[in-house]
Amino acid sequence: MQKTILITGTTSGIGKAAAMALAKQGHQIILHGRKQQKAELVRNEIIAASGNEKVSVVIADLYLLSEIRNLCALIHNNFSSLDILINNAGGLMGKEIELTQEGYEKTFAINVLAPFMITNLLMDMLVKSRDARIINVSSNSHQLNAQPDFDDLQLVKHYNPLRAYGNAKLFLIWNTQHLVRKLQKEGIENVNAYSLHPGAVASGFGVGSNLGPLLNIISKIARPFFRTPEAGADGMVFLATARTIPGKAGDYFVDRTPVKKSIKYYTPEREKIIWDYCLECTND
Repeated sequence: MQKTILITGTTSGIGKAAAMALAKQGHQIILHGRKQQKAELVRNEIIAASGNEKVSVVIADLYLLSEIRNLCALIHNNFSSLDILINNAGGLMGKEIELTQEGYEKTFAINVLAPFMITNLLMDMLVKSRDARIINVSSNSHQLNAQPDFDDLQLVKHYNPLRAYGNAKLFLIWNTQHLVRKLQKEGIENVNAYSLHPGAVASGFGVGSNLGPLLNIISKIARPFFRTPEAGADGMVFLATARTIPGKAGDYFVDRTPVKKSIKYYTPEREKIIWDYCLECTND
């Protein structure tokens, strides 16, 4: 059955690989990118390789909430349905803190606020689908690097790039499971959400991030041993298309399998703090 699928961050890496695989299955694909020309090149490449011409492009800088609003309005205006939302776009920043034009720390903006806002703004389309799925691309960095400060959620006072990234991916997992419980309380059974770790992938992700001399060297040495974008995208494609998914909605997946997520910092109260903070930031 053909599905309409929006994937953020599709101009390279696992986003592009997932879009290619799903287009080859015959689905209608909405590619998101930041630059029109690059996104159009990817669109043409996917159409040529898949023979599927139902591939569209939408452009937005997901660091900015204003552009996210425009993106979601564009999707509402141009598409009649949405079955699958894959929040793949993310980012690892450098050793010096960077703020968006709207005043948010960039790691938090792209990895937490963007998927939160896109999901909320497109929920009215997703609830109309017979079997809608939201797939949030997290990372095992939530286990390795997270150390949240609930008085400084964006680490503005004590910024560290890996800690900020780990925190963001932890918060993304918490928002995923909070959304599932919220939908269940509202009696919405046809929309489910999952998070996953795609593995260490040999892509452009993080390549331009200056993490400091030592971490830069370690990253370069390790990169040849990473998995291909196609292998990294497999879990996304599986969660988007499998007739039955093991485990339950809200689970965290690695290689098609639900696995334990870190509970070191988790409490229901902290989960709600993150959700409410995102609501406050996005005004939704």
